[in-house]
Amino acid sequence: MMLHIQDGIHYRQISSENALSTPALPASVVFSERWTSEDLFIWKESSRSVKPNLTIISAHPNNLTHMFMQSSSKNLKLRQARRKRIIKELCQANSSLIFPGKFRTFDQIPSKELDHLIVDDRHGVIYCFVPKVACTNWKRIMIVLSQKLKAPDGAPYLDPLDIPSALSHNATVHLTFNKFWRLFGHFSRPLMHHKLKNYTKFLFVRDPFVRLISAFRNKFALPNEDFYKQFGSTMLQRYANISQPPTSAQEAFSAGIRLSFTHFIKYLLDPQTEKEKPFNEHWQQMHRLCHPCQIDYDFVGKLETLHEDTEHLLKILGLSNQIRFPPGYRNRTAVKWEREWFANVSVADRRKLYSLYEADFRLFGYNKPETLF
Repeated sequence: MMLHIQDGIHYRQISSENALSTPALPASVVFSERWTSEDLFIWKESSRSVKPNLTIISAHPNNLTHMFMQSSSKNLKLRQARRKRIIKELCQANSSLIFPGKFRTFDQIPSKELDHLIVDDRHGVIYCFVPKVACTNWKRIMIVLSQKLKAPDGAPYLDPLDIPSALSHNATVHLTFNKFWRLFGHFSRPLMHHKLKNYTKFLFVRDPFVRLISAFRNKFALPNEDFYKQFGSTMLQRYANISQPPTSAQEAFSAGIRLSFTHFIKYLLDPQTEKEKPFNEHWQQMHRLCHPCQIDYDFVGKLETLHEDTEHLLKILGLSNQIRFPPGYRNRTAVKWEREWFANVSVADRRKLYSLYEADFRLFGYNKPETLF
């Protein structure tokens, strides 16, 4: 056996018949939370061209993490290629994934369902925003790019962080596909097709169950009058057996009446919910917001790799020297919280919930959370 050391990693010479074997990762790295199945795939793909006749037998975790997390241009391209390939394969007619709306053409999608596609004509960019997936900051960037919104001093906003959060969510400041009919009439659909063909299209996604936890924490775990009146009081009536809930969120919280995550899940699983009106955008399935089977996205980012993906995308757009993506939040909902949040949700309801969001899990490359089942 011959040992070789490179970049702090110990390799062992292997036989020629196994020359194309995939290098093995040390246990200290395999079980690190920072390494996802996607990370492992990219490591395997990229490592083949590094030392095809060597295999890792030990490595200092910091050195190996540094090697991988530096995300060379090749690794980032592999990451994007894999994400887009998964979507393309599952959107094919003969794939194992079937979900409502899969076989629609783009022109069969009503304009009201295209209101999450924000267009920047100055830079030729289309962004499909998904609530609870860093969309506040990406909307801020889209405002800076468009240069249409003026700051209090009368000049266009240049720093995304100067834009108030509430203003970034004001629908009137963004040009979306939903507005094209009013602006361009019968020319709207041909114009959409032209932009989809020629502009850079991107979206950011997130683990579907973790996104639901984040939505619940943000809209119901603290007093939110708007969401309480629209949804919370109804959930308390139907699933908490409170015939006359308090009229406001503040009153409910003062009286110790809280909506639970289990009540929220019951609401999502109730067939009556969407018979009355579509899911709110904060828990509507991501594929229903962004239509990945009808729109060929050039870039698929993930919240789990937000820093690397945003840097990569800004470089692709030629904007890395002009715009800095605002720093992320420290209290970001974590995957490891799933067990705790789902503790009081029955296994039967967990399975139903997975079925409801299965298309999001599979299209965007998230593993089924087996520990919950």
